[in-house]
Amino acid sequence: MPHISERAVLMPASPIRKLGPLADAAKARGTKIYHLNIGQPDLQTPEVGLNALRNIDRTVLEYSPSDGYLSLRKKLVEYYEQYQIKLTPEDVIVTTGGSEAVLFAFMSCLNPGDEIIVPEPAYANYMAFAISAGATIRPVVSTIEQGFALPDVDEFEKLINPRTRGILICNPNNPTGYLYTRREMDRIRDLVKKHDLFLFSDEVYREFIYTGSPYISAFHLEGIEENVVLIDSVSKRYSECGIRIGALITKNQEIREAVMKFCQARLSPPLLGQIVAEASIDAPRSYSTEVYEEYIERRKCLIDGLNRIPGVYSPIPMGAFYTVARLPVDNSDDFCAWCLSDFEYEGETIMMAPASGFYSEPGFGQNEVRIAYVLKKEDLQRALVILGKALEAYNNRNL
Repeated sequence: MPHISERAVLMPASPIRKLGPLADAAKARGTKIYHLNIGQPDLQTPEVGLNALRNIDRTVLEYSPSDGYLSLRKKLVEYYEQYQIKLTPEDVIVTTGGSEAVLFAFMSCLNPGDEIIVPEPAYANYMAFAISAGATIRPVVSTIEQGFALPDVDEFEKLINPRTRGILICNPNNPTGYLYTRREMDRIRDLVKKHDLFLFSDEVYREFIYTGSPYISAFHLEGIEENVVLIDSVSKRYSECGIRIGALITKNQEIREAVMKFCQARLSPPLLGQIVAEASIDAPRSYSTEVYEEYIERRKCLIDGLNRIPGVYSPIPMGAFYTVARLPVDNSDDFCAWCLSDFEYEGETIMMAPASGFYSEPGFGQNEVRIAYVLKKEDLQRALVILGKALEAYNNRNL
């Protein structure tokens, strides 16, 4: 029997989804699960987006251009102007979600054996995309004690070698919710400029910043405009994860031409998704304001509640809608699985993402979990009660 590829063997399972079979079994037993494991907002998609979907009057659902409809790319250019990001439609390539944007960026900029430096913990699928491109992630690990602030520049310099091709950041950060400061972004800029590296910047969560500190885009950094590849998606800001519309944005023409070859090979981004995304950009300001205020309340509810549970600690996330929390357990992978397979409280349990999956090297995140606060406050409060009961029961198993 033929063996699968080495690439497939190396591909990591998603820490966000790998516990799915245990969750399915728990639901089959009649257990209610509070899903804190995945960044799927429960807030309604903008009505203008839903109406665009309901009122499609096409008689043929055709291929779109490989780089996406020009009308959508123009709308995106207008959207970025409010953040002082000056673009042309030619700088924007519409992708099948932000995930495809990361993959195509890696495939276009990295050779097999090349290395990229990534502050960790980091979005787990970055490693999968790097493996797909034959590249290697070299982690610079931030710590919960420092609130997941960017490690010192010396830690980056230690890793830079002839195979180093780029730095990848997520700002605001998934999974920690950390927001990079102007000083930290300037340090990254200086590294990129000094070593002539690519800067891959995932900025999907720019709408969700809960501090007076400004959002500093990679495109705000002077002197490295041709080095920057920005990754974006409409999934989170419009609660449209399922339409699979993202964008790869760069002023570097050579990169765009390379990316377009991969875009042409997959033919076109989703037609219906582009229609919904384009309409959603015109959602009234009141929509984003209400969503923002809701997440402010959820963040306070979750972080206050976590830090009241004995032995649990979470720094205050400054952006996105995630936090990484430290739990009083030796192995969060086992604990998260146990919550689904062996525990329930009054017929309910919780599902979280073990943080070990957000680090590329074994041994990190063993007592940490990522929690997404994408549930209404009443459900978050209930989930916190269940978490406290679960920790108590888990740590008393062998007494």
